[in-house]
Amino acid sequence: MPLYKAPLRDMQFVLHELLQTEKNYQSLPDYQETISRELIDQYLEAAADFCENELSPINHSGDQEGCHFNQGAVTTPVGFKEAYQKYTDLGFTSLTASPEYGGQGLPTLLRIVISEMLCSSNWAWAMYPGLAHGAMRTIEHHGTEQQKQKFLPHLVSGVWTGTMCLTESHAGSDLGIIRTKAEPNPDGSYAITGEKIFISAGEHDLAENIIHIVLARLPNAPSGTKGISLFIVPKFNVDDAGNLQDRNNVACTSIEHKMGIHGNATCVMNFDGAKGYLIGPENRGLNCMFTFMNSARIGTAMQGLAASEMAFQGALNYAKDRLAMRSLSGAKCPEKNADPIIVHPAVRSMLMTQKAFSEGGRALAYLLAEQVDIGEKSTDSTQQAYSEELLAFLTPIAKAFLTESGNESAKHGVQVFGGHGFIVEHGMEQIVRDARISTLYEGTTEIQSLDLLARKVLKSEGKLLNNMIGLIEQFIQDHRNNADLKPYLDRLSELKQQWLSLTNHIAKRAKQNPEEIGAASVDYLYFSSYTVFAYLWARMAQVALEKLAAGTQEDKFYKAKLSTAKFFYQKLLHRTEAHAAAIETGAESVMELEEDAFAF
Repeated sequence: MPLYKAPLRDMQFVLHELLQTEKNYQSLPDYQETISRELIDQYLEAAADFCENELSPINHSGDQEGCHFNQGAVTTPVGFKEAYQKYTDLGFTSLTASPEYGGQGLPTLLRIVISEMLCSSNWAWAMYPGLAHGAMRTIEHHGTEQQKQKFLPHLVSGVWTGTMCLTESHAGSDLGIIRTKAEPNPDGSYAITGEKIFISAGEHDLAENIIHIVLARLPNAPSGTKGISLFIVPKFNVDDAGNLQDRNNVACTSIEHKMGIHGNATCVMNFDGAKGYLIGPENRGLNCMFTFMNSARIGTAMQGLAASEMAFQGALNYAKDRLAMRSLSGAKCPEKNADPIIVHPAVRSMLMTQKAFSEGGRALAYLLAEQVDIGEKSTDSTQQAYSEELLAFLTPIAKAFLTESGNESAKHGVQVFGGHGFIVEHGMEQIVRDARISTLYEGTTEIQSLDLLARKVLKSEGKLLNNMIGLIEQFIQDHRNNADLKPYLDRLSELKQQWLSLTNHIAKRAKQNPEEIGAASVDYLYFSSYTVFAYLWARMAQVALEKLAAGTQEDKFYKAKLSTAKFFYQKLLHRTEAHAAAIETGAESVMELEEDAFAF
């Protein structure tokens, strides 16, 4: 079973050298006095210690044991509750919350970095505090002051956790047709009635109360998504001072039997006239819920990154030790009866792919978190709006591509192990099973691709795309005289022009046939994702070149960064050509076959 080792040096590279966090966060007044490189590294080291020594050792056992359901009560695997108590004792639940409610007021970026470690070391466990954070953000952004005082202090301390309750069995991702209803009570609260499915962490034994954030319809609400409201529904009712009262009429009726993430309880939740409290305006619940959903999408992107990182760590260690055959260019370990498989190009290609996806995904995820902080904390309205737009554009890319590349990396992890990868005890097949859900929840890859192309690009008439194009053009302009970067800059310039051309091509064809958008969307997302990665890998190469030119005692680290950038450009970036070709052929072959002719 691979044991997790936090990649602290690469995390520090992205934070301190690529994003220059300490310097850039000085422009955000809320962080001028708190954020320093020293503080960031202290938190990273504490989180690494917790993840390596508390969470990683119970990852495999938690998967094997799973959660236990007994008459509405859920017991988590052995060690989960104790680990959660240590997590709250360390203060991680309060990291980014407002000090007014007991939080530390630190940036989202720091939480996201720590989230990567949590997900990598024990994905199923990490979902419990991760969902609680989303509930906190929703109440903090949209709740009344009374609701904040009532619910936030215990959520922030970790004494309570939270969930998001969206999905219903007949609706899936189409939230416009949900049936859960909310009837007004005389005291100003609401009676929530309905059933929600796929509710992660909906019931468990880690905390004394669970605060559900629930979508429901008020009487006479408009149909579709414009008639959805949002409610706070606690497992135990709470008085105005935040003290627990009687049990609310909300119950877990079963937990799902799943392919992976066995240590996290995925629940069917029944609301039978449960007392709830309206949060935000009536019939604007989906707008408020996007605070939670966007947070969850970034969290899911982190799970994709975690799959890449863990699969890479497991495969790399195995490839260094496993002996099989001789190198084609001659024995590399003549004193042994065979060479370690890391000498073989086919194995190295899989490892380099994992490395490129992991390190590129880390750069994208941290960049995304930085935009969250700027959008929320900047006093420059122009900068704030720009970051919000960049975040809106990059979120579907990060959610979809990091999870898809995480699944590819997980597959490579099993492949490097060969037959041993198929054996449970080695732990690589767990990564495959756990990772598979990431492309499905919080909006499938296909839904994310429609969001990117239809809403973020075409609906904005290219404005959000042009923000990203502008970043690429500025980078090319700033480094046009750097001969070492020329191969990256030339390819980036080509991709930029092709990106714009493909977008115009789709827009023109969609005017004649709207199905062109759906037919092109997934390939468009992949093309966009590889191009964004190309931009980030060019930036990382530029930083590495500068460090080497200035002289450093970490030659090996920076040369490895350059080698990985080169591999991405030469071996992975060509995939854009296939996606571009698929886009250009249009929707005809996708839509031509009659429905009743799919099978006979």
